[in-house]
Amino acid sequence: MNASAPSPRHAPSESVHVRSIVVGCLAALAGLMSGLDIGVISGALDFVTREFHASLIAQQWIVSAMMAGAAVGALMAGWMSHHIGRKRSLVIGAAVFVAGSLACALAWSTATLIAGRAVMGLAIGIAAFTAPLYLSEIAGEKVRGAMISTYQLMITVGIFLAFLSDTLFSYSGNWRWMFGIVAVPAALFLVGVLFLPYSPRWLMMKGRRQEALDVLRTLRSNPQDASREVRDIGLQLQQKQRGFEMLRHNRNFRRSVALGILLQIMQQLAGINVVMYYAPRIFALAGFSGTAQLWCTAIVGLVNMLATFVAVGLVDRWGRKPILYTGFIVMTLGMGTLGLVIGHGVASQTTQILAVFMLLVYITGFAMSAGPLIWVLCSEVQPLKGRDLGIAFSTLTNWLSNMAVGATFLSLLHALGGGMTFGLFAAFNALFIVLTWLFVPETKGMTLEAIEQRLMAGVPLRDLGRARHHAP
Repeated sequence: MNASAPSPRHAPSESVHVRSIVVGCLAALAGLMSGLDIGVISGALDFVTREFHASLIAQQWIVSAMMAGAAVGALMAGWMSHHIGRKRSLVIGAAVFVAGSLACALAWSTATLIAGRAVMGLAIGIAAFTAPLYLSEIAGEKVRGAMISTYQLMITVGIFLAFLSDTLFSYSGNWRWMFGIVAVPAALFLVGVLFLPYSPRWLMMKGRRQEALDVLRTLRSNPQDASREVRDIGLQLQQKQRGFEMLRHNRNFRRSVALGILLQIMQQLAGINVVMYYAPRIFALAGFSGTAQLWCTAIVGLVNMLATFVAVGLVDRWGRKPILYTGFIVMTLGMGTLGLVIGHGVASQTTQILAVFMLLVYITGFAMSAGPLIWVLCSEVQPLKGRDLGIAFSTLTNWLSNMAVGATFLSLLHALGGGMTFGLFAAFNALFIVLTWLFVPETKGMTLEAIEQRLMAGVPLRDLGRARHHAP
């Protein structure tokens, strides 16, 4: 070792803190890939439809094939993250994403485009499972919520960049470049993730205690905190991890799995991806046409990104439940009013502006609440010895629910009309206010170990965070 280099034990707390933030932000860039994939199809779909003469059903499958691939990726990621590690799983996900985006750019038919979208989805499923898990395991309890929320923030950044890119390429109608360009940031992420440390929890699971301690000493300001965390993880790992066995025999684990599934259904039935996948169609209902639809879509992406900063800043100060309550109330009002406006007909510029405004209100409500916080909660409530399986179930549910929404929205819109369709999503959001009160715990300031202890003691889900953790 170079004698002039400070050892991790004596590194200034500021540099440790900065390193922790840099590592977390780099890992969260996995969300950028998800956002690019979600956003790119919105602007490309109309051009693809015209070139390949795609039917309504084919259009829905071009959109939802990504979610089908992501569901498979989520299942694979559970095994991968346990056996080869969180870091290597992110590397594989990035490489697959680059291949999938290039396949979409070179597609020569509807079928090959659907296949390329499925490959991109495979990568997104791996990243969506692994990145929040990795972030929850490298972050201290005081910043864990903000760190995981950064993943969702990067999704919104990716969506905005994809919307903006689509808008610029729309003038030439070159949808192939819309897909091909997203391979560039994915390739850069692939290089960056090679420099991430391994998850200390995964290292402990593999019996590499000293390596885990070394990693934590570079990520925690106090060496004593790193040693305490290693001890806490070691105590949990004394029992062999058997997720499927726990699912069969442990009622408390089944409760945490069920909560993760419920949370992901809530996130998707809130309707966000209806807006993200089909925003130009929604703006057409509001009376916009041509490139105006895509510029309005880009504004949606911008608001979505900016509002996520609210969640990142408040999640570890306000707590999870107050932000979720606020978000679901705002989403109910936004989607409900949008449904009323479209249902009664957009007859003037005033009603056009009102429709756009209420859609942006809805986007703000989601981006500041259910978007990032669902992922935070799903990573927090699963016990360590079953965490890989528990998060795999919740991530799989996310993509299956996402696929169901994406594969039915155009048909639903055709059958019910815009007013009733958006009214239905408003009703879902109103229901989720009640479900949040009934089942969602407040985990602010709780260590993962304390949450697990209360879960396994049979404490009701909504009360898991009632006892606050106080550091010694």
